Amino acid sequence: MTQALPKLLTFNEFIEWDPNDGKRYELHKGVIIEMPPPTGEHEKVIAFLSRKLTVEFDRLNLPYGIPKTALVKTPSAESAYSPDVLLLNLNNLDNEPLFKKQSTVSQAASVPIVIEVVSSNWRDDYYNKFRDYEEMEIPEYWIADYAALGARKFIGNPKQPTIFVCELVDGEYQMTAFQGNTAISSPTFPQLSLTAQQIFNAAN
Repeated sequence: MTQALPKLLTFNEFIEWDPNDGKRYELHKGVIIEMPPPTGEHEKVIAFLSRKLTVEFDRLNLPYGIPKTALVKTPSAESAYSPDVLLLNLNNLDNEPLFKKQSTVSQAASVPIVIEVVSSNWRDDYYNKFRDYEEMEIPEYWIADYAALGARKFIGNPKQPTIFVCELVDGEYQMTAFQGNTAISSPTFPQLSLTAQQIFNAAN
């Protein structure tokens, strides 16, 4: 018996479908994915990172902002992600064809940093989004694995809470791991004063 494959949606169909029911959805290669409800710890890490980045770009008087809800559309796959923290370059938004009506960016020039705070669907952050953000050539991608949920090949055995800063170098991400009281090195914000442990402590 042949089983029919589910119909894959285009990005435009996904935008038109959005039920606006208070839940978060992403489009992964044409398939609608409901994001797991965030825990309180997860939300506190997001709030802490957003505050730290906001203080830094405000200090430097950069034309950046962090939207409440916005999508990142990948170039080759029919995917659209809703990052946990999305730093936007406001000066490039006029060049974004989808932003005005659909709050969606698709150009690397619009995204200095994107951050995913790892939850139960950790494979998305370490594999799918890593690959797609790299292909988009977003210059800096953080994977904030505060609860040590990722695979041991990434965060060690025994597993340790880890922050990865992925810097785009010659079209490929170079991953640097930060644990404990190690100061995080951000290519976008080289003077950022932040340790991995401060991020982990924010969850408590």
